[in-house]
Amino acid sequence: MTPLAQEALFHWIAVVFYIGGLMAFAYAQIFAHPEKVAQAKWLTVIGLVPHSVALALRWQHVGHGPYMMKYEVLSSNAWIAIVMLLIFLWRRPNWAAVALVVLPLVILMMGIGLFTNPEARNLPPTLRSIWLVFHILFNKLAVGAFILSLGAAIVLLRKLNGARGKWLDRLPNVDVLEARTVRFVGFGFVFWTTTIGMGAIWANQSWGRYWGWDPIESWSLVTWLAYALLLHARLFFKLNARRTAWAVIACFILSVLTVLIFPFIFPSMHSAYFQS
Repeated sequence: MTPLAQEALFHWIAVVFYIGGLMAFAYAQIFAHPEKVAQAKWLTVIGLVPHSVALALRWQHVGHGPYMMKYEVLSSNAWIAIVMLLIFLWRRPNWAAVALVVLPLVILMMGIGLFTNPEARNLPPTLRSIWLVFHILFNKLAVGAFILSLGAAIVLLRKLNGARGKWLDRLPNVDVLEARTVRFVGFGFVFWTTTIGMGAIWANQSWGRYWGWDPIESWSLVTWLAYALLLHARLFFKLNARRTAWAVIACFILSVLTVLIFPFIFPSMHSAYFQS
């Protein structure tokens, strides 16, 4: 079996367990069986094992971290999101409803990645930098935090819209939900800020300038400003819970466009990083 076939096999095994975890979370929440949440988490943890093996095999195969191609980027972003979800649910098990948003996004990312070109590419000289590793690491942490903020925002809207159900009733009240959503955004904002800073250092090392108004650099700044405006409005202008939730969703869409869509639309120096 070729290395690519091995990676794909372990990825598909992970997807199967993630789907099982999603179904178990849905059953536990919709049919009010909170004792099933533990089983759902264990299915997700089991899925994380082959997922980790697939990324390790990829790293060994290509000789660099999983951050070069769309296939690698989507899979590693999904891995970070799962790890952050499990850590959060370990601390806050009554927030299991958030998994109903996070897991479908993870499965979608992995599915899209598996159907793209998985062939290995050599790392260009400009990408051989420890600052790039930090740049990408904090970017993935930011994306993971933003995915959790999206899940919390959607659950918050369900509560605000008067939806009822035992799974919603087990969640904290609206004020606590809103505060947790904003906290996720705050974590993501810190990581995104660090991403931009590390990227500037890497750019100076690779291209001799800290900032060049590259399209992806510019959209990263726009995303940063959008989240900064959201946090500023929430803290200083007392943005209500409904508007906060919708603002979080809008900012998340912008972050997805910046990380996963715009690199394919606008030619830039980042083209070598996110190949198809």
